[in-house]
Amino acid sequence: MAKAHQQYILMHKNVPVAELELDSASGYISAIGSIYNDRHVPVGILVKNGRIDRAALNRWWEGRAIPTSREGIRRALEMMKVSTTQQLVDKCMGLSLSDQYWICPKKSKVKWEDVNFFEHSFSDDVGNILFGKDTKAKEISLMSPDNTSDGWLKKKWVIHKGKRYLIKGGSGAIQQEPYNEVLASRIMDRLSIPHVVYVLITQEGYPYSICEDFVTPQTELISAWYIMQTHKKPNNVSLYKHYLNCCERLEIPGVKDFLDRMITIDYIIANEDRHQNNFGAVRNSDTLQWVGPAPIYDSGSSMWFSKPNTLISARAKIPCKPFKINHDEQIKLVTNFDWLDLSALKGIDEEFREILKGSLFIDEKRRDILCFALRKRIEMLEKIVNLRLTKLPEDNIEEDVTRNTAYNGH
Repeated sequence: MAKAHQQYILMHKNVPVAELELDSASGYISAIGSIYNDRHVPVGILVKNGRIDRAALNRWWEGRAIPTSREGIRRALEMMKVSTTQQLVDKCMGLSLSDQYWICPKKSKVKWEDVNFFEHSFSDDVGNILFGKDTKAKEISLMSPDNTSDGWLKKKWVIHKGKRYLIKGGSGAIQQEPYNEVLASRIMDRLSIPHVVYVLITQEGYPYSICEDFVTPQTELISAWYIMQTHKKPNNVSLYKHYLNCCERLEIPGVKDFLDRMITIDYIIANEDRHQNNFGAVRNSDTLQWVGPAPIYDSGSSMWFSKPNTLISARAKIPCKPFKINHDEQIKLVTNFDWLDLSALKGIDEEFREILKGSLFIDEKRRDILCFALRKRIEMLEKIVNLRLTKLPEDNIEEDVTRNTAYNGH
């Protein structure tokens, strides 16, 4: 009979961080023992009086699991003979392709070099099951980074010519997200914005985006959410300013310039889901020094991806994250447009049309509407930039920008 609790050491590569006890039934951390190295405790997890905040560490640990909202997850769990996605995390020792944290069974002599997914192959079983494929294997191997992949869209990791790539699908009847990822990548190419490059592939008629992992064995991605947990936000400080303050205290370089670019690209593509867990910063996992903002990734929930044709409107108020509730307000946070050359986007709407042409789910009418809306978003941004260049009095800028962007219709 399996033990109710299992003993592990939370590791950061080969650095022991703390003793952990996991509940076998739930997969959650039931107790935290000795702390070996508080400098290597995950960013944003409070250590006070020599003790780690167990609730905060459990939230971090829970965040490593596949979300229960993932498409087809119930069937997948049944096939893998586990009851929760959290139980999958310890099946792969908590290893991921986003950072260098993992759990080592207590008294084991295994090292990070022996097991990490950056340098070792991994099973395709979990990824294939998550993609709805039946497996004929007598024993399913659960040693996979797919166990620690986030997000609600169907996705899996693959290895091609020694490199790690993430394949991600679309949703609903339109399956538009993969095309949006490619569009965002093309726009950022033209504007020289650091980003993850996405290309389009199709499997059995369905579209998928594919991108190479930008995290290396020497680096790791820390989300904005955990960066913002490093200090308590005062009530009189905005979320945007709080993020900048946290980054400044951590000495993360280039954040304000990065946010200018991220907010701008999200405005152009009408991104509705730039939440605090799909942008952040890269840290050197050996020295703990910050490299800088992570390249922009995960831009698929944009371009009215889930809206019917009749609700696609470039000029309507479009909801957004992470700092404001709509793009008309969020674009005001951009501090400098000097880097922006909108002439570089000439013809991008027709390029998007070509990207969409291969879709079995997006007809010509929707292509026309989307390309028109994209062109209008760029024109609207140009008006905002021109207003800024007129150097209106500071107290009138927001009023004028709002008046020129918040109107209805195509």
